[in-house]
Amino acid sequence: MRIIVDAMGGDNAPAEIVKGAIEAVREYNIDITLVGRENEVRACLKNEHAEELGARVKVVNADEVVEMEDDPSTVLRTKKNSSMAVALTMLHDGEGDACISAGSTGALLAGATLIVKRVKGIRRAALAPVLPNGGKGAMLIDCGANVECTPEYLLQFAYMGSFYARTIMGCPKPRIGLLNVGAEDTKGSALQKETFALLKEADTAGNINFIGNVEARDIFFDTVDVVITDGFSGNIMLKSIEGTAKFVSVNLKALLMSGVKSKLGALLVKSKLGELKKILDPSEIGGTAMLGITKPVIKAHGSSDARAVKNAINQAICFTRSGIAEEIAKNIDLMTISKEE
Repeated sequence: MRIIVDAMGGDNAPAEIVKGAIEAVREYNIDITLVGRENEVRACLKNEHAEELGARVKVVNADEVVEMEDDPSTVLRTKKNSSMAVALTMLHDGEGDACISAGSTGALLAGATLIVKRVKGIRRAALAPVLPNGGKGAMLIDCGANVECTPEYLLQFAYMGSFYARTIMGCPKPRIGLLNVGAEDTKGSALQKETFALLKEADTAGNINFIGNVEARDIFFDTVDVVITDGFSGNIMLKSIEGTAKFVSVNLKALLMSGVKSKLGALLVKSKLGELKKILDPSEIGGTAMLGITKPVIKAHGSSDARAVKNAINQAICFTRSGIAEEIAKNIDLMTISKEE
């Protein structure tokens, strides 16, 4: 298996990207293609003493870089020789099995859609991060790719999320919940009410396991495996979670360091605090899957370090082996309520 990595994407590129990729080659016994400014990438490879890996690590030159301030909708057309565009083109052309980038989310989504292409019949690709909840995690789909959605989009998100949760997250019968302002069946706007009816119908047919409406707080108590929502609400939820986690972490540390007694207490619970930090650390998962694309594309966090990159590559490996794109294509008739494109 060969994973294509955008070596220039992200805040810590290319050093941490290359380091994480090399760690993945050594640990997971795979091949890597690093796409980026060749001189810079090879300098990083030298620092990682990667010479003995030989042909297992390839470098493809791409002089341009997609910057965060670039227009996501046009940048891959104006920067055709960017590391991201070249990496996605290589994936489309069959020169690798999956692609990873820590670069601009909007540009990667646009590139995955236009270059790699959506699965035929899928209306919109979706970003689907797995959030920690003390168990196997809970998938949030969508988290920002599609601000405006139709009930059909959300129906397709439910199927795609269910396939992912079953094959990769290890949930034999994934519990699908619709994000809403209350658990009652009648809650929500027209979008939620119409989507509820579609999901209920799919559940009655035995195609998914729909448990009804869920509230944002439910995601942390192992009551749901996949949370379905439009990208606007999903992104607000995701950013709120990130902000809350950071607030708690900063203030907990300040409290524990505020006096002699609290410092002694911190020493006593240090190992448990480390376990909690690991549970909440997004680097443990590594990246966000883009569901609905014909081949695996993983969006790594923009601030990814080597460990996060390595874990994102592992996620890409699991994604590739799972055959989710093929399962989506096989079940597209169940997921489509309109023939209009």
